Amino acid sequence: MLDPMLRADCARCAALCCVYLAFDHSELFAIDKASGEPCPHLVSDCRCAIHAELNRCGFGGCARFDCLGAGQHVVQHLFGGRSWQENPELTRPMLEAFRAMRGVHELLHLLHMAGRLPLTTAQAVAHDELGYRLLPAHGWTLKLLADFERGTLSAEVRQFLSTLRDCVLPQRRPDTVLSRQGVPEGTAME
Repeated sequence: MLDPMLRADCARCAALCCVYLAFDHSELFAIDKASGEPCPHLVSDCRCAIHAELNRCGFGGCARFDCLGAGQHVVQHLFGGRSWQENPELTRPMLEAFRAMRGVHELLHLLHMAGRLPLTTAQAVAHDELGYRLLPAHGWTLKLLADFERGTLSAEVRQFLSTLRDCVLPQRRPDTVLSRQGVPEGTAME
């Protein structure tokens, strides 16, 4: 089960993904849109005019996107519920905060998933320490997010996650020879 903090709640956001994200005309997006440009389907109350028909209208990428709760966190906690639509001067700071918070939430999600693995005691301690660092005691601020983007915490989490390969990859005998595809020789591939 996903941590409630990592669940998107679009009703508590200000459509940050509909502005921040860029997309190219493709099978997932019916149009081109630059980052920082509001989607043409975005209406004045920060809602999508075609939300109920995203897939049918050619916006399957939007239907599949999940900010993992970063959007509402930025709007509610960092900007006190204010919206860039009502306060245009907030557009750039909100989008920058969304970019950084999305990175934080992605790392929290990865750590959440890693916590389900059979971790050693040392791995569990490292896991918890990184999780605490991604959840500052007094909450995220714009300054802390800027520091996060300039700092090494993201790389540290990714490095830690790379050490968990043995927890997720099937163990092989030392004498097993792997084929080019990483499958033990003699194993049928489907």
